[in-house]
Amino acid sequence: MEEKEIKEEHWDKIISSKKKLFDLHLRSVWDYKYLILMFIRRDFTVQYKQTILGPIWYLVQPIISSIMYSFVFGTMAGVGTDGIPMLLFYYAGTMLWTYFTGCLNGCASIFTANQGIFGKVYFPRLTAPVAKCGFEAIRLFIQFLLLCVFILFYVFVKKTQINISLLCLTAPLIFLWVGLIGGSLGLIISSLTTKYRDLNILLAFGLQLAMYATPVVYPLSQIPGMFRSLVYFNPMCAPVEFFRMAFYGAGSISTEMIAVSLGETVVLLILGLILFSRNERNFVDVI
Repeated sequence: MEEKEIKEEHWDKIISSKKKLFDLHLRSVWDYKYLILMFIRRDFTVQYKQTILGPIWYLVQPIISSIMYSFVFGTMAGVGTDGIPMLLFYYAGTMLWTYFTGCLNGCASIFTANQGIFGKVYFPRLTAPVAKCGFEAIRLFIQFLLLCVFILFYVFVKKTQINISLLCLTAPLIFLWVGLIGGSLGLIISSLTTKYRDLNILLAFGLQLAMYATPVVYPLSQIPGMFRSLVYFNPMCAPVEFFRMAFYGAGSISTEMIAVSLGETVVLLILGLILFSRNERNFVDVI
């Protein structure tokens, strides 16, 4: 009787339940990069499929907000802008804050917004919040191009002196910094709102207050010295002020504030990934 050769089974991919605390399977997110692109395309199509202006709406909101802030805070309240033209000052803050809130809100509602597909098909759940942040990054890129046009207009047409430094080359890192803060907070909140839906109401209210605790409509130099230490607890203060310093040559940010904000970002990212990983196992039973 001829002996049959027994071949060892080989699997290209093994799907198993996560047991370890730091078993996040981040590599699998890269394996599903095409799914991330599909999610980004889906969000773009759904949001602007039946609109007239399409992506131009990306520019309407920050322009109108910047004009309103210039009138209310710059003209009526007389809040200084460190010598930066008001439109440039408020536009930069609005642009970064819109990107931050977009990443945060998108990731915070990731389970409730995708509960239908999450409960039917397997794929790394982390691809959904990554795609949401990628979608917001497209909006940010379009708004940033308009900011560059504004800067050129002030420099060459209005002959305004704007001290752009080589730090402007760090713009992609600043955008990544802001996206990580917003996305990490969104992951943390998403893990809580699956059980406690009323936190969504608190989130909307809290973001409105948080904007006034961030140098969006005022520079850090306007904060009294007795309250200056409080800005270290807000990780968004450093990237907003650092962006203005890089592109306008004005700002009052210290290396300590940057280091603290980066440290807070790392902590939020790790905590968000852990909570999201643990919550994705049983969110179907909760929702």
